[in-house]
Amino acid sequence: MNQILIIGTGGQVGRELPVALNKLGRITATQRSDLDLTDADRLRSLIRTVKPDIIVNAAAYTAVDRAETEAAIAMQINATAPGIMAEESKRLGCLLVHYSTDYVFDGTKKSSYLESDSTAPLNVYGKSKLAGETAIRATGCRHLILRTSWVYGQGQNNFPAKIIDLAQSKALLGIVSDQCGSPTWARLLADNTGTLIQAITENRAEGTYHLASSDACTRYELAAEIIRLMEISGKYPKLASLKAATTSEFPAPAERPRNSALDCSKLLTEMKIGLPSWKIQLEDYWRSLQTST
Repeated sequence: MNQILIIGTGGQVGRELPVALNKLGRITATQRSDLDLTDADRLRSLIRTVKPDIIVNAAAYTAVDRAETEAAIAMQINATAPGIMAEESKRLGCLLVHYSTDYVFDGTKKSSYLESDSTAPLNVYGKSKLAGETAIRATGCRHLILRTSWVYGQGQNNFPAKIIDLAQSKALLGIVSDQCGSPTWARLLADNTGTLIQAITENRAEGTYHLASSDACTRYELAAEIIRLMEISGKYPKLASLKAATTSEFPAPAERPRNSALDCSKLLTEMKIGLPSWKIQLEDYWRSLQTST
């Protein structure tokens, strides 16, 4: 039976992974309170103690704006720590699964980004995630790097959850309509991670894949669909109206790519994994919220 070490089970994807990977082996799970990823010695010690067959790293520094002033910490967590995981994976001969981001791209491409497209991150967060990818590849370890986009799931620290809250407390919401991405439900990401691990174990395939929704939308379109789902539920007597806005109307420390939509066709072609539309994922997420309350 595989020994699986999941790092970062406190995050949106990490919370879903123990259930998604449960059938694949014996799981050891850690979160921030158990493991400080800036402590290199502690990280190496954990991996050498567990001796995993598979490491799944769902931990990351994800505060995009704060990273502009905490670049050193962002680099430690998003680049140095994954590099250490990769070095230990190489030593053990185990598989490292690592999540990366659409923010490794600069957003100037008119169509969705392929895995082979040139990277050029605009902000510290994107640079730190790209550095993590580079560090992993440099070790030559067996690895699976999954780039994803606009992830949402359990908790309040994501775009859909914030829209659900604000739509009930505001009369008018200005939502950016000039940023495009591929919204991805954390549970779908975790479930497909399990499918990929099985496939890789069987055929030894590895590398970098985009795993998001099969299509893309703007933040305005995403917010409009959330409010539509709220309206048809009949549970909310009064909801906010939406107003399209530009990125320049919401200045932020970190620059965002205008287009970070991901093309996931490589996943379908090579691994036979098809991904649903962002609307279908959002509906599944919405149903999960209704059944959990």
